[in-house]
Amino acid sequence: MVVREDVVKFLNEYLLINSIEDSSLNGLQVEGRSRVRKIVFGVSASMELFKRAKAAGADMIVVHHGLLWGKEQALTGLFGRRVKFLLENEISLLGYHLPLDKHPVVGHNALLLKSICAQNLKPFSMYHGQHIGFWGEIAPIGLKALAQKLAKVCNTKPTILPFGPQKIRTVGIVSGGGWSMITDGIDLGLDLYVTGSLDEPVQELCREGKINCIALGHYNSEKIGVRALMNLV
Repeated sequence: MVVREDVVKFLNEYLLINSIEDSSLNGLQVEGRSRVRKIVFGVSASMELFKRAKAAGADMIVVHHGLLWGKEQALTGLFGRRVKFLLENEISLLGYHLPLDKHPVVGHNALLLKSICAQNLKPFSMYHGQHIGFWGEIAPIGLKALAQKLAKVCNTKPTILPFGPQKIRTVGIVSGGGWSMITDGIDLGLDLYVTGSLDEPVQELCREGKINCIALGHYNSEKIGVRALMNLV
């Protein structure tokens, strides 16, 4: 058993939450009981996650996508029911958004690159004045074969946009909703850009920029960092 504030302090400092501007309120979002015996981890805050955490006897939940996103919000409707459930059951909620994206050890982007044996990792793609992604070099491999490797890591069925070189040697990754940063990969001359979700402009950006793209799904592309953070804690 540990003290709640010790867990919060450790995660806040380890993930350097004060080093980046973020729409998410990183850190403790809902205060539960002061003593912590069990912590549940998940990608996104939801009532289903909260109920499963309660059933498991958890005192704390740590997620990548929390409840608070930089604006005042009435405690009504779905949002109010979520907060009420946590408070009534004295379960703390902690959220870590961009600090987990950009972390070089437990961050989604760095870990996805390491999962395909990328070397010489470098910070990549600026957001709010900070790099939140990484890019690196890999042994030459076909696009479909590399997609299969990433699909296995994330347990997902990827979407592939094959508009770049047939053999992949350089890969940049910005997980989640990082599709809008694909032009950073084009400007850098990367062979492949990996992200979570896609939107309408991406296909033609890839075609014109002569770059491949693999989309793993927003949620699935960000499981790997949450699991690493869980193992660390």
